[in-house]
Amino acid sequence: QVQLVESGGGLVQAGGSLRLSCAASGLTFNTYTMGWFRQAPGMEREYIAHIMWMGDRVDYAASVKGRFTISRDNAKNTLYLQMNSLKPEDTAVYYCAARRYYNPTYVHWGQGTQVTVAS
Repeated sequence: QVQLVESGGGLVQAGGSLRLSCAASGLTFNTYTMGWFRQAPGMEREYIAHIMWMGDRVDYAASVKGRFTISRDNAKNTLYLQMNSLKPEDTAVYYCAARRYYNPTYVHWGQGTQVTVAS
């Protein structure tokens, strides 16, 4: 059974930083492209970033580029999202997700972790 478990969310002041983690189990982690998404109340789920299975290619949404960094440790089956210069509009539930490199659809999702940025 595939499990993705996010952690590291919390309350932070604007301008602060948080590091999210996503621990994966039940899948061959280094064959999956991993992504981060977020959903704010009343909003649609928003793509944040993804990282290819070897970690050599990454992509970011314009809203977070230059502030957030996605990374992975395949030896630890863990995905990370370093978030710097946080803004109140970054407040959302953050989800990690997994897809096979050849499939554009994310098929495994975590339960989410809340990030709240106070102004």
